[in-house]
Formats: sequence, C-alpha cells, structure tokens
Amino acid sequence: MATMFGAVLPGNSTVELQEFEIPEPGPGQVLVKTKASTICGSDIRCIYREHLGSGPEAYIPGTICGHEPCGQIVKTGAGMRRFKEGDRVIIYHISGCGLCYNCRQGYMIACSSPLRAAYGWQRNGGMAPYILADEKDLVPLPDSLTYLDGAQIACGFGTVYEALEKIDVSGDDVLLVVGLGPVGLATLQLARAMGVSTTIGVELAEHRIALAKELGLVDYAFEPGENTLEAIREVTGGKGVEKAVDCSASSAGRELAILATREWGKIAFVGEGGTVSFEPSPAIIHGQKTIYGSWVTSIWRMEDLAERIARWGIHPGDLVTDQFPLSQVADAYALMAEGQCGKVAVVFND
Repeated sequence: MATMFGAVLPGNSTVELQEFEIPEPGPGQVLVKTKASTICGSDIRCIYREHLGSGPEAYIPGTICGHEPCGQIVKTGAGMRRFKEGDRVIIYHISGCGLCYNCRQGYMIACSSPLRAAYGWQRNGGMAPYILADEKDLVPLPDSLTYLDGAQIACGFGTVYEALEKIDVSGDDVLLVVGLGPVGLATLQLARAMGVSTTIGVELAEHRIALAKELGLVDYAFEPGENTLEAIREVTGGKGVEKAVDCSASSAGRELAILATREWGKIAFVGEGGTVSFEPSPAIIHGQKTIYGSWVTSIWRMEDLAERIARWGIHPGDLVTDQFPLSQVADAYALMAEGQCGKVAVVFND
C-alpha cells in the first residue's frame, strides 16, 4: 500500500508527523487530494494544548488533525450519486448518521447518534495529502473560488454565516463584532458582502485592529475598556447597534455585545468557552432584545454560502496571513497558538 505523512496532535503543544496508508474509497466514498487546510481556534483550545475536549470535541489520539479541508476528488468508490473524479470540493467537517432529526435538517454538527464522527477529531482530517470522505459530506467549490477560500468556508465562514443569518443582518444595520480574531474578521467580511452599512469592531490586540483596518472591514475600531460602551453609543447616535456578534468568548465581551445593542436588537454568541454575567432586566428584558446561540452551520447553508461568496466576488482566503507546507505544520500550529496572526493555512502543492 502507498503511504503518506499526516499530522497528529499529542496534546502537549506539539505536532507529530506520522506515516499512514493512503486509504481506498469504499461505496459512497471519495478520496480527496488535499489542496488547503486551515487551522481553527478550537484545535488549539481543545487538542493542541492539553486534549481538553469532550463530547463532540473529543479528539481520538493518533487521528490526523484538521477539520477545515478543501481539495479535489482523485478517486471514487462505487455507488456515487452526485460527485465525480476531478470535482473541487469542500468537506463539511462533521459526518453525521444522516437519519437523526438534526441530520435530516442538514445540521450534522448536532447529530445525536454515536455514529457521528468529525473529520480531524474522531476520523482522519485534512492535515495530510489525502482525505477519505463520504460523498454526503461534500460541498461543491465554485470555479471562481480558490482552495484557500474553500478551506475558510469549511468551518469559520460557515459558522459566522449561520450567525449572521440568524440575526438577519441587512443594509439597515450597524453591526458590532467583539473579538477580531479569524472568526471576527470573517464576520466582518461576510457582513460587508451582505450589505451591512456600518461595522464596529472591538479588540484588545492592536495587530488585529490594524489588519481589520488594512482590509477595509471596519468603520470604527475600539479597544475594550471602561469607555468602550460609551464610544459605541456615541458613533450610533446614542442608541447602540442593531445587531452584534460576540466572537471573543469573554465575559466582558459578551456583556458589551448585549449592552451595546439597542432596543429590539439581536445578538449572536459564536465564541466558544468562557462565561457571562449580566442583569437580565435592564440588559435584555426591558430592551426586548434577543440572544442567539450559534454553532457551526448546516451543510445546505454551507452550500448556499459557497455559491453566494462566488456571486459576491469576495475571497475568504484573503484573511489567511500565513501559509506553510505540511513539513512545517508544527510551525503553523505554534504560530496560530501565539495568536499574533490572522488565519493560518497548510497548503499542498502538486
């Protein structure tokens, strides 16, 4: 059998390259040649440092990591119904049972079956030259989009698109994004494409604010502090924003998103982990506000997103600030863990 090297995460802030057999696709499966695979903050939080994940984020040691892959089908198994060899595809990173209530809605992220297995967590993922995937987990990558664009859509952009759809952003809105890491930047880029009139960002790290400004994604940017809420109200005529998305996962950030939202406004929580504390009556009840929790997206919405991103003429890959070959995957994870960057990708050249 032919072999390849894939990256695994021992959980001690290191990466190991191990040798694996290149798999053969069975019925309803494809072999995808990986072209780009980006690194998600959840990989760092739950696997790279200490293997703190549990439940859906429980990593099986020795599994090839990476749940944001994009590539091209090079071999197919029997019984294919839609995709064929040569197709460019994004891999929706949760392979659900297909039969539970959530799977039948397309939300395999919330699959309730013990058969649920996420690429890069419980089954081999994208940090290797080839990925064995189920046909049902594929999303077509439009010709006008790059493989880096597709890798971004595979998780981060899908996640924030779901949140923006839930809070129903439009050209009528001023949008606040708290936390301008890769997910926050993705939120801003998509919001612009969806017609949001004015964007406000809040971020502690100066280099992230600088990147958001350089990319033209924010109209106003503030560092968190005692006067941040007042500053947001000042640039919104004293009323606050119509919509807000928290990507910070911090208690202070979430509270700011709530308090900075005007009456009848909508807030989405996307950032994982952490806590929040606020007084419900003045913060949300009296202002008739709505808070949404939003976790990844459905496969049908991811397919819609890929089509619309191509139509809007934007490129999520523009948010990738650093690219590494697989041989330097340890450096890629170390950089992402430091947080002094935008999005980090491992790319595979023919």
